Amino acid sequence: MTTEHSKGKTKELIPSYRDIDNAIAALRGVAVETPLIEVPELANELKLNSLHFKLESMQRTGSFKFRGAYWRCMQLRPDEKNNGVVAFSSGNFAQALPVAASLVGTSTKIVMPIDAPLLKKKRAEKFGAEIILTDHGNEGREVVAEKKAKQISEQENRPLLHPFDDSHMIAGNSTAAVEIVETLKMRNYPLPDHVYCCSGGGGLISGIAIAFARYSSKTRVIPVEPEGFDSTGQSLNTGKATTLQITKNSICDALQALKPGKVPFACLSSLNMGRPIVVLDNQVREAMSLAYELRRIILEPAGAAPLAALINNANLVRNKDIVVIASGANIQPQDFVSHIR
Repeated sequence: MTTEHSKGKTKELIPSYRDIDNAIAALRGVAVETPLIEVPELANELKLNSLHFKLESMQRTGSFKFRGAYWRCMQLRPDEKNNGVVAFSSGNFAQALPVAASLVGTSTKIVMPIDAPLLKKKRAEKFGAEIILTDHGNEGREVVAEKKAKQISEQENRPLLHPFDDSHMIAGNSTAAVEIVETLKMRNYPLPDHVYCCSGGGGLISGIAIAFARYSSKTRVIPVEPEGFDSTGQSLNTGKATTLQITKNSICDALQALKPGKVPFACLSSLNMGRPIVVLDNQVREAMSLAYELRRIILEPAGAAPLAALINNANLVRNKDIVVIASGANIQPQDFVSHIR
C-alpha cells in the first residue's frame, strides 16, 4: 500500500493510488457526488481569479465522513461483519459509520463524548448505532472516547474503526478531491492554486492532499484549524506529531483533536502543503453567515472554518484559483441561527 509520493518509513502508512482508484470505483453511485459551485461575486470582492465551494455538507449523513466510512467497511471480512464494529466519534463519523455499516451488513457501536452535540447523538441513533457516552472531565474528549472504544473492541471482539487514523478512511475521503478535479476539467476551468481544508485528526485533509499531489502538482492544500486546536499546523511546522494541551474551547466541535493521526501526519509530512491557518470563533461565525447570505448554504462551524481562513487571509492569494472544502452541515437549527446573528 505504497505510492510515488511516499518517503522512508512512511511508505507502509500512505494509501496507494491504486487504493484511491478502488475507492473511487466503490463509491460511485453510493456516495453523493457533491456540488462544486462557483462563487464569482465573492471571488471579485476578494480579488481572486476564481472561487469554488465543494459542498461536502450535502454528502450522505451531512458530512464528508461517509466516504471514508463506506470504503473502510468494504474491507471488513465476513467474521468481522458478524461481530459488528465499534468506533469513537464527536459526531460526524458517528452518523456516517452506521449508515455505511448497514450497507455492508453489519452493526455499529459508537462511543461519543457526553458533550457531543445533541443533534449528532440523536442522528447517530436514528441511523442505527448503539451509543455509549463518556465523560472526559479535563482530559481530551476523543482520548477518553478512544480508550472506551478500545475496551469494547477487546471485550466483544469487534473491529475498532478509527475515524481518521486509517489509510482506507483517507483513501475514501480523497474521492472528494478527485471529483473536484474531474468537474473543473469538464468545465474547462484551471485546477486550483490553493485548496482550503479543515483539519482535526487529519483524515480529510490528507486524502485531499494526496489526490491533488497526484493530479495537480501546483496545488497547495492549506490546513485550517480552530484556535487552541492547531495540532496539524504545529506538527507540520516542527516536523513531528505534536500533542496539545487543552487551553480553551471552540465552537468547531468536529475539529478538537489534540494530535494528528499517525497515518494522516505521515501523509501530510510527505507532501508540499500550504501554510497552516488558525481561525477564531468569531471569524468562523462570520463565514457561516456569509455562506448562508451568498448561497443559502448551511454549514456547521467546522464546515465553515476553511471559508473563514480564506476571507481573513485573501491578500495572500490574490489573482489565484481557489477551492474551499465545506466539510459538513450537522448543526441544530437554533444553534445555527445563534451563530449567524
